[in-house]
Amino acid sequence: MELDRWELGRGTGPLKGVRVVEIAGIGPGPHACTILADLGADVIRVERPGGNALGGGAHDLTNRGRPSVALDLKSPEAIETVLRLVETADVLVEGLRPGVTERLGLGPDACLGRNPRLIYGRMTGWGQDGPLAHTAGHDLTYIATSGALFNLGQDPGRPQFPLNLAGDFGGGSTYLVIGVLAALLEARTSGQGQVVDAAIVDGISHLSTMSYAHLRLGALNADRRAAGLLDGGMPYYSTYECSDGRHVAVGPIEPQFYAELGRLLGPYLPPPFDAAELPGQWDFDRLDELREILTATFRTRTMAEWAETFEGTDACVAPVLTLTEAADHPHLRARGTLVEVDGVLQPAPAPRFSRTPATLTTPPPTAPGQHTVEALTAWGITGVDGLVESGAAVQA
Repeated sequence: MELDRWELGRGTGPLKGVRVVEIAGIGPGPHACTILADLGADVIRVERPGGNALGGGAHDLTNRGRPSVALDLKSPEAIETVLRLVETADVLVEGLRPGVTERLGLGPDACLGRNPRLIYGRMTGWGQDGPLAHTAGHDLTYIATSGALFNLGQDPGRPQFPLNLAGDFGGGSTYLVIGVLAALLEARTSGQGQVVDAAIVDGISHLSTMSYAHLRLGALNADRRAAGLLDGGMPYYSTYECSDGRHVAVGPIEPQFYAELGRLLGPYLPPPFDAAELPGQWDFDRLDELREILTATFRTRTMAEWAETFEGTDACVAPVLTLTEAADHPHLRARGTLVEVDGVLQPAPAPRFSRTPATLTTPPPTAPGQHTVEALTAWGITGVDGLVESGAAVQA
């Protein structure tokens, strides 16, 4: 590997020139750093020599775009190396339990002591304080406690969860990035850094702002699932099985879009509904009838046939695609939303910028510490060979 492989400033996005030290964790922390790297920041990932059993390796796309440096954080020399990285960094991101970085000597006081302008981003599920702050958890338990899980899914008997998208990445990494960018902007004026406490329970609760509004308006039922406007309670905002066992998503909330749904479905209504029109959108006494009509009608054709019928219309009907099928959808393909790099299908950087477009740089490291010598040298750390010889650093 060439020594200048990790020369700083390779990113092309709007964060070009921003330097980020990542203390490796799992889930939302790495994803936040992926976003920062995708947008042009120079991120250096510091991880334990053995890596983490729940992540890492060439398949882990949440580690793309940045080098892997393996440091034994039980070693004083390794801690000093991280603090030297902090001295020239704009941001530090860590996703460990509250108090762990303080015990290591890498807490906010130690880091801000070296660099008063540093933005210290902390990613946890429960936050830095509160009764549960020091207990374990995962996406599912965080969204359950926040109240967001209760209304998810159309099964009145039990809630359903959307992978770990809502908590880890919706309420977690997204809000950490928002916080880091806001703090960076403020630091330009004040000249001072600060700590960003990003907790998944806070973020998912904030994402639920509209749900709280719907609760107040009666469009969401606090005690029942599938009983509101957007949780499957309305037949015109739901999913339906097709003749081939696949599904379509149906969501024409606005009256004009609902009318378009009725117009396009009309020719395909099966007996005994073939001579009828769809019940009125706000005719709540006929909701069961409407659901019966839609269920019977969508079962008459395949998902692909329905997709062809509704493509490009305002009926708000779409096929429920797999991740690999989504890459071939004409709209996503035209926008380059998903790209294949070195044979690996993955999302392109988002969002998009007119003057400073973001581009993908490097694939995920194949092993923890793959770039220890090169990356530390590029960041201006001296005596790297001695760190490796002492075991404070490991070159894979």
